[in-house]
Amino acid sequence: KITAPMKMVSAAKLKGDETCLASAKPYNAWSDAICGPSQEVEDATFEDLPKRTLVIPLTSDKGLCGGINSFISRATKSIVAKAHADGKEVDIAVIGDKGRAQLVRAAEITPLIQQTMTEVESPGTFSLISSLSADIITVAEKKEYDGIMILYNSFVNAAVYKQKYKLIKPFESAGDGESMLEYEFEPDTKSEVLQDMYEYLLTSQMYECFMDAAASEQSSRMTAMENASKNAGEMIEKLTLQYNRARQTRITTELIEIISGASALEDKD
Repeated sequence: KITAPMKMVSAAKLKGDETCLASAKPYNAWSDAICGPSQEVEDATFEDLPKRTLVIPLTSDKGLCGGINSFISRATKSIVAKAHADGKEVDIAVIGDKGRAQLVRAAEITPLIQQTMTEVESPGTFSLISSLSADIITVAEKKEYDGIMILYNSFVNAAVYKQKYKLIKPFESAGDGESMLEYEFEPDTKSEVLQDMYEYLLTSQMYECFMDAAASEQSSRMTAMENASKNAGEMIEKLTLQYNRARQTRITTELIEIISGASALEDKD
């Protein structure tokens, strides 16, 4: 009675989230030319991680949505392990209560969590994502990270989603690694323009990732509720069969006792 309506609600929300995602992808397409396309977590070596990285796992605040949060938590632990094995530093800023609850249970992860952000509206708006990215940039500036990694579930279709990550590195306004040498910057200084552009780049990328994660959450919840309804139906059928067998056995036993008693009375007569 509960799982079937939840599936219908998730299916309705999924259509809206797919529309938002379809709008967000072209809006953020320009970022691929700067920091490259998103990479799949599966079989990734994470050799592209800089010396110090802030990982942002995107998880949900609500449960009953399959394994989307567990996949992100496991991927986060894998990234931390591989980075430490390569002598690199990794810190974490968790978005979503379910991811926070799973990661704080791991003793090796808890000291790395720099910030947690929960009760975030899903799928959210660009203004909301802007405020979140501002908080993340504040954390990043305090420890001067060499890059920020966004870890999220990427929607494929109603039955499939994959774990991906996007690595965003700050721009360099001077030195050997100076960014955008072919451009001239007026009237502001180049460092100020690049800082503003970096903040906008992070916000734009997070917006698309949020839309992707929201669609994945609803598709996973829809599938989970469908499986729950199916399993509940099978359990009801199994228990009904057991009940009917027990009931039939009891009736048969009582009939045998009645017939035996009647036969005994007839023999006495």
